[in-house]
Amino acid sequence: MIAPSLVKIAFSALLANKLRSGLTLLGVMIGVTSVMTIISALEGMMGGIEAQLARLGPATFVATTIGGVVTSEEQWFEMLKRKPLKLKAVKYIEEGCDLCEKVCPRVYTRTLMKYGNKSLRRVMVGGSTFNLIDIVDIEVAQGRFHSREDDLHRRQVAFIGEQLRETFFEGVDPLNKVIRIGGKRYTVIGVAKKQGSMFGQNQDNFVLIPISAYVKQFGQPKRNMNVTIKARSVKELDEAMDQVRMVLRSKRHVPYDKPDDFSMLTADNILETFNAITRMFRLTLIGISSISLVVGGIVVMNIMMVSVTERTREIGIRKSVGAKQKHILIQFLFEALMTTTSGGIVGIVLGFLIAKSLVGLIDMEISPSTFAIVAGLFISTGTGIIFGIYPAMKAARLDPIKALSYE
Repeated sequence: MIAPSLVKIAFSALLANKLRSGLTLLGVMIGVTSVMTIISALEGMMGGIEAQLARLGPATFVATTIGGVVTSEEQWFEMLKRKPLKLKAVKYIEEGCDLCEKVCPRVYTRTLMKYGNKSLRRVMVGGSTFNLIDIVDIEVAQGRFHSREDDLHRRQVAFIGEQLRETFFEGVDPLNKVIRIGGKRYTVIGVAKKQGSMFGQNQDNFVLIPISAYVKQFGQPKRNMNVTIKARSVKELDEAMDQVRMVLRSKRHVPYDKPDDFSMLTADNILETFNAITRMFRLTLIGISSISLVVGGIVVMNIMMVSVTERTREIGIRKSVGAKQKHILIQFLFEALMTTTSGGIVGIVLGFLIAKSLVGLIDMEISPSTFAIVAGLFISTGTGIIFGIYPAMKAARLDPIKALSYE
């Protein structure tokens, strides 16, 4: 019977002082909103990055001379001095790495693409062997990816992204249509499933062609080539990387006492490096946004102290008819929790909506995160307990005789 009574009394007290309760709610709401905006936005961006990196697969790695996460200007210039990878590196890796299941060269350039009287500039054109689709998670929405025979006979066939389909073939079946890539005619054989955008970069504005056709049109790749490799299993990934490293060091004549003049990248180490670089930045943002939460907590404490002072006689009357210290303590603490939790729920919703808008500016999408919701509820509840405990203890310790004589 005590618990329902405390809830009723706390709710009545909050309704009786609407302005005071509203100010308390506002203070907590602003603090939780600012923290939740940062947490939700960071969670959303990291989730998008992880989803993109997951396309590589857990047993896949990339050998490249220019790529990965660059942490300094000196490192970038050092990469530029490296000798580029050449197509013959693929053969060396296939012969020297028995733990490598599939090896695929990848090369990119940007050029003009046309269909009829429509055109797109700076479309990403990629050349690869037929087995790329078995290594990287590329989903086919229509048609097919190019085959071993397409590679062998240097057929001018194209696998396009969803953005190109929407631009050139809206309402029309794109398969077997002839497009022009850099002035050369290619037949569309397939369309990739929509991937969306990341950091303002459209992930669907691309076309993939056989690497033999790419070399025929654009010449031998120079600094824009990498080799994507799939190990036989996740357990053998490290050993496969070591084998590839030994092959490349040998063929590129790297002295034993010199570091690699190439990079070996996996989805995990790219994500770890990115996390390490952005960790301090994220902590700083959360720390700055937490200042508003502390201010909100101080507002809660001050208003609860005013409430205790104004309700001194009420506290005295309740104690005189048998209310114990713990009942008074729980009553005022519950009032603080009701206010901060309500403000926290509103702050969670507002924070998510603001974060969604901010992340949308860089063409990414986020969904409600369990971690963010739990963190928001924990923060709002913790604020109520931490900043409401002192006023509640002060109310509980009041002498009933002095409280009754308070004017």
